Amino acid sequence: MNNASVRINQPILQLVVSSLKITAKSTKPFSVHNKIMKQIPRRAFLYVPGDSLRKIEKAAKLNADSICLDIEDGVSINSKEIARDTIVKVLGRGTDFGVSDVAVRVNSISSGLAEEDLSCILSAPALPSSLVVPKVDTVDEAKWLIEKVKSVPRELQLITQVESAEGLINFRDICCTLQEGLAKSNTSLAAVIFGSDDFCASIGCTRSPGGWELMYARQKIVTIAKAFKLQAIDMVDINFKDIESFRKYAKEGAAMGFTGKQVIHPNQVQPAHECFAPSESKVKWATDLMAAFHRHSLEGKGAFVFENQMIDKPSLLQAENIKILADIIKQRRSSS
Repeated sequence: MNNASVRINQPILQLVVSSLKITAKSTKPFSVHNKIMKQIPRRAFLYVPGDSLRKIEKAAKLNADSICLDIEDGVSINSKEIARDTIVKVLGRGTDFGVSDVAVRVNSISSGLAEEDLSCILSAPALPSSLVVPKVDTVDEAKWLIEKVKSVPRELQLITQVESAEGLINFRDICCTLQEGLAKSNTSLAAVIFGSDDFCASIGCTRSPGGWELMYARQKIVTIAKAFKLQAIDMVDINFKDIESFRKYAKEGAAMGFTGKQVIHPNQVQPAHECFAPSESKVKWATDLMAAFHRHSLEGKGAFVFENQMIDKPSLLQAENIKILADIIKQRRSSS
């Protein structure tokens, strides 16, 4: 092959090679600690500033899959205490959020504010069903977090964020540590969120319209998340007025394996729900495939041909995942 005809993006190549070297040095054995927990779709993960009661009450009527009451980036430093108090009051008085799951995002461990956030939220009379911890960069931070959440008295789903080069490189070991450390507690690691803006700042890259500079990070996050049976929530689109652009990137994220997308405006909720939901034809395919697999299993057959494709166990797992999500979405629609 003529070397002159091969063009490789050197920065991307160096990043991939460095990651492979670091991963190869990891001595922590891979293991997955699966726990049975409530299935919560997070197609639209809507952030709402925790210090604004008006915005929280407005968001409660949107029926977004997940509403995240924010104490971190959406709240100024001098309003953190107001946000904590407002969130505790909102949860304590039993605000009706409809079918939406309610999460709370605290400040990062490195900020020095997380301990006060967690003390306030986790000691409140009413707890959120999900807790978001941003910028978990190291195994030591994961161990610190375990100590703070392992004694929660009822089921709590934990969501972490990858927002730096260090956090990406350590993501696998962080997942191992959290799942092992929380295995016997009421808290379960449920999802990961990709914080693209902070990640860009971490590696010093410039955002492009196509987002090619984030492709490696996004695919690595999806791959590791799925290995640990976690949901993967894709990056924010700050141009909330351009819904067609939002749809484009949401569809791209769904095709890559992400299960949802962060949203910052009510206009983005419905497009996110649509882009990350299985289509009617996909649900029919999954339902028919599962039925065919059952028939062939009764006949003692393994792999078989379905709609001109060879089907085996991985295909069945994909179909089952589609059907589970479709059933949850259908149930939510009937409850809204």
